[in-house]
Amino acid sequence: MRKGLLPLVIAFVAVFASACLAQAQETQGTQASEPGRKNPYVGMPVDGWTNQPVKPAATSGPAPRRDISGIWDPGNGGIQAMGAAASPEDGKPGHDLPYTPEGLAALKLTKPSNGVRSVLPEETNDPVVACNPQGFPREDLYELRTTQILQTPTNVYVLYEFGRVWRVLWTDGRNFPKDAAPRWFGYSIGKWADDYTFVVDTTGINDETWIDRAGRPHSPDLHVEERYHRVDQDTLELTVTIIDPKMYTKPWIALNKLPFKLQTSHFDVTEMMCSPAELAKYNEFIGGPASEKK
Repeated sequence: MRKGLLPLVIAFVAVFASACLAQAQETQGTQASEPGRKNPYVGMPVDGWTNQPVKPAATSGPAPRRDISGIWDPGNGGIQAMGAAASPEDGKPGHDLPYTPEGLAALKLTKPSNGVRSVLPEETNDPVVACNPQGFPREDLYELRTTQILQTPTNVYVLYEFGRVWRVLWTDGRNFPKDAAPRWFGYSIGKWADDYTFVVDTTGINDETWIDRAGRPHSPDLHVEERYHRVDQDTLELTVTIIDPKMYTKPWIALNKLPFKLQTSHFDVTEMMCSPAELAKYNEFIGGPASEKK
């Protein structure tokens, strides 16, 4: 039955992809004359809500000191459907992670719908598919879209497009809390390593989450380091390192200098929300039949 359904599923995906591509091409072709149109499939700086024209490109100036604020877009590099961009689960040499025996056992319990271990849609146990919070560091490692960063004297706020969630990165000199309950996004403390590099340490992360779309596991002892490096006026790079001795024999890099481009201050960040109602419809018409489940 599955083999019989496979051509139908492939045909549906092909038609859907063609329709998306056609819409993207149509929208891109009209953006120069109609700045009010927003292509939802491509992260382009078109201010659909405020109807402001996009500022013309200019030669980038030097980076401001100790400032990573702004609206930043990583382009398609932030999607990471096969797992963390710097270490995807694609079966290629060099992308295997340094699992401990405990980490390898935990990996075998996850059933992702992407990557070389992918299962059929209704067989996945990916918590995000059921509209649970992505948590951290997955918010950096899957569907990382247009991101707004705000700075105050005591903290830095990171506002994500996917899930419409935010994180607070404390810069007031506090230490990590002791014996605190784990959180979906953990506890984050940031400091400036130099005038252009902001380093964030995060601990206390709920271990019900996955590290990325490929189902990489983590323990309650997970420690994540983010390095935001302001290269120049218009470019910000993000590097993410995973440190979890229970699951991995050594730290590994999940993102390696992923570049973001600064957007106009009028840019309207759209919504990307997980809808249980839409998920149910998808499973009824696509996921269920493909998995031989009602």
